[in-house]
Order: sequence, then structure tokens, then C-alpha cells
Amino acid sequence: MIRPSNLQKGDTIALVSPAKSIEEKHISFAKAFFEAKGYKVIIGEHAAGEHHYFAGTDEERTADFQWAIDHPEVKAIVCNRGGYGAIRVLNRVQWANLLREPKWIVGFSDITNFHLQGLKLGVETIHATMPLNFETNSIEALESLMTVLTTGSVSHQWPVSPKNIVGQSEGIVVGGNLSILYSLLGTPLCPSFENAILFVEDIGEQVYNIDRMIQALSLAGAFEQIKGLVVGGMTDLKETAVPTNWDYRNLFLEPLRFRQIPVAFDVPIGHIDDNRAVICGRKATFEVNENEVIFCQ
Repeated sequence: MIRPSNLQKGDTIALVSPAKSIEEKHISFAKAFFEAKGYKVIIGEHAAGEHHYFAGTDEERTADFQWAIDHPEVKAIVCNRGGYGAIRVLNRVQWANLLREPKWIVGFSDITNFHLQGLKLGVETIHATMPLNFETNSIEALESLMTVLTTGSVSHQWPVSPKNIVGQSEGIVVGGNLSILYSLLGTPLCPSFENAILFVEDIGEQVYNIDRMIQALSLAGAFEQIKGLVVGGMTDLKETAVPTNWDYRNLFLEPLRFRQIPVAFDVPIGHIDDNRAVICGRKATFEVNENEVIFCQ
């Protein structure tokens, strides 16, 4: 995997909106945040735009993302928010300059599309919080983002959860938003699960939809191949009128019942204030014990 360069004081960060529209105040807050850390910030022309649901037309959002990739001074591309829309940009972008001049792509949720594209290209990306959430994020979430950007590495110690499965492993980190991962099964963007540490998170889904996605991953052979599973925030899950009474944690454990790999639940990754950064495409050491979860890249 190609590793983008660590950021140095004075380097340039581009803020772009490849998906849903976002209020300008969130972009301004993020600009001030990065400038206070000593970085130059430039903003895509359509970053605060609005075209129905989106932050501009497909062409406008693509143009901003292409501008950031091609810009000779940009060292990191921070996506302002997710929602929906990145996949409509994906195949319109010319990715060659990202290989010539690698730079970090940062975001989560719908930005999982770009993380999977990074895996396909062989370029590491950062799954982390975005400007939409900066004002409410925990200190740890923001610090972990800056740590990855400036050192190219990260080390987490997370609290245990009762459903965890103890063990140790290492593997390439793949994953992101469960719905996006599920939607790309069987496409060229579906990642290799062989010897991977899979991490997932999601928001606003029916519990039975979570089960559907897990069953699909199981049929695709994912749970037979991975070396570890990290389950982040499963935020605001919904039940049917006649409830399933399922605990989503048990749904993840079902296809792993004959495997001896570490599993961690309730990890601070995803649509939560304490959204810690991880590096997609980087090998991680992953340990789950009775006292803590240790995750290092």
C-alpha cells in the first residue's frame, strides 16, 4: 500500500463536499480548527453549494474532488460530510494523480466509497470524523485524526464490552460503513477479506437490515476469511412494529461461532461524538483481552 506523507506545519488541506449539502458554518469551523493547528486551508468552489439533496451537481462535486486531487500543494483532502452521493462521483474522477502524488482522503459514512477505492488503488486513507461533526466531537476523536495526519500512525486502547471475544491477531484494516460495504459486494470495489481486520459501523437502520447485511457478508465468505472484527457504533437502530428482539451483537457472532478470532463491540468509531481515526489499508495489531481492547497501526 502507498502511504501518503505526514503533514507538516504550513501544509495545505482541502475541504470538499462530495456528497450531501452542508451548512457553511461547519466548513468555517473546520477551516479555523486546522488553521489554528498551523495548516493552510483551501475550500472547494462548491463545498457549501446546494443542488437538491447534494452539495452541487454531480459534475460540480466531481470538479471539486478532482481539483483537490490535482492540486500540487494539497496534502490532505477532508470530506465535509457524508449522507449520500460519493458513489456518483467515484467513476467520474480521474485517479491517476492520487497515485503520482498520494494525499490523505479523510472521512467516514458515505465516504467509505472512497476508502474502498483507496484499497483498490493501493493507497491508504483515513476513516475519521468530518467537519459536520467537529463542533460536537470528543477531544479524543479530533486528536486521533490529527495524530494520523501528522505521524501516519495511531494507537488506541478501548474499553471492553460484555460480548467481546478475546484473542490477538493482525491484518490489513478494511471496512467502514456497513451499508456501503454491503452495497458494493460483488463489484470491483468489494475489498479482499482474506486475513483482514474488518471494522464496521452504521446508523438509522432497521435491526433486520443489519441482519440482512451480515448474512450477505457471510454468504460472500467474509467471516470465514477475516482475522478480527471491530464493531463500532450501531447508532439509532430501529425495530419493526412486531419486534425481532435481536441484539445486533449476537447477529455478528452467529457466523463466527466456529472461528477463534478477536471480536470487539461498542468501539468508538462511527456516527458518535467519540469517533476515533483508523487507517484503511494499513496493517493493524488487534488484541482483545478481559481489561481492554488494543488497536495499533
